Amino acid sequence: MNHYDILKQPVVSEKAYAGMERGVYTFWVNPSSTKTEIKAAVQNVFGVKVVGISTMNVTGKRKRVGKFIGHRADRKKAIVRLADGQKIDALESQI
Repeated sequence: MNHYDILKQPVVSEKAYAGMERGVYTFWVNPSSTKTEIKAAVQNVFGVKVVGISTMNVTGKRKRVGKFIGHRADRKKAIVRLADGQKIDALESQI
């Protein structure tokens, strides 16, 4: 699996942006990827040193439009902590 296949996109939320000030970044990742694969992907793609990773499986919500009931897809979220003094410039410029 390619590093770009593991990292889907960064999470865009107020809580995720608040974590960037502390060197904590949040990504949506491939549900079948492991912590070691995510760590290698972040280090190779962004050129930073990863200290720790927390992952969580987010179940999809039921959504209803009129009489039709649907279901959002299940996703996996990774919270990545970087070494002191390091940051991902590509994500910092989006703020």
